[in-house]
Amino acid sequence: MASKRPEVLLLVGMSGAGRSSSSNVFEDLGYYVIENLPADLVESVVNSNDVTETNKQLVLTIDAKDTSAQSELKQSIDKLNQSGVLTRIIFLDADNETLLERYEENRRPHPMGKDSISQSVKAERELLKPIREISDQVIDTTDMNVHELRKRIIEGFQDDTSSQDLKISVTSFGFKNGTPRDADIVFDVRFLPNPHWREELRGSTGQSPMVRNYVLSFEDAQVFLNKIKDMVEFLLPRFISEGKSYVGIAIGCTGGKHRSVVMAEEVTKWLKGENNDAVVLHRDMKES
Repeated sequence: MASKRPEVLLLVGMSGAGRSSSSNVFEDLGYYVIENLPADLVESVVNSNDVTETNKQLVLTIDAKDTSAQSELKQSIDKLNQSGVLTRIIFLDADNETLLERYEENRRPHPMGKDSISQSVKAERELLKPIREISDQVIDTTDMNVHELRKRIIEGFQDDTSSQDLKISVTSFGFKNGTPRDADIVFDVRFLPNPHWREELRGSTGQSPMVRNYVLSFEDAQVFLNKIKDMVEFLLPRFISEGKSYVGIAIGCTGGKHRSVVMAEEVTKWLKGENNDAVVLHRDMKES
């Protein structure tokens, strides 16, 4: 049986955004993890592990805080891609306020060593801006604890040995809590009748058959669902040709409990029926 193209995941990102926690999860999933690897050693480490021969799954956490390291990393990626190794850059991020809070809670010095943690965070963000822009996937951990981060990685990478090149995450959410930061496509279903105003449905979620039947009973829901499918069907091959390996689809309603959950479940069911590698996540859904 022919093997899939060998792949190496490169973990980069902001200090305090969860690189170490992510590395632990990847290790639990069976990846061979090497942490804090200098950028100029990426190519030699990949070659020394015979990735092209063994198809070993590697995760390398990279320190790329200066322009020379980023240049080395880009050169290594180009050479590895030419040799048949698929490289994906996963960028761990969080907003400045969250990173500041995490460092203040842990009372650890920031590796940038500026006069204040706030200055260090801003300086690091500026330095990492070029590498973030070329990343294949950004995982924003602002609203995640370690358990939620673990769940996100497991759902996104546990089946990474499949033959699919494009992974799709469909997330339901509530606009009152903000849009998902790593979404590539956002759909708004707040125009649909809200089950919250039906007393018999208010305490249930969009995973309840009663709520699902109610939401999908409206013609607008069916029409919009078909339009979502048309749009996604149009975009997916273009994302693939662009070289993307991950696509985040977000569907939002007011609270993220009813309408968005129903529509996200329907879109995911359709994607899987079309043999896509898709998972559904319900960010704001609360069980009754």
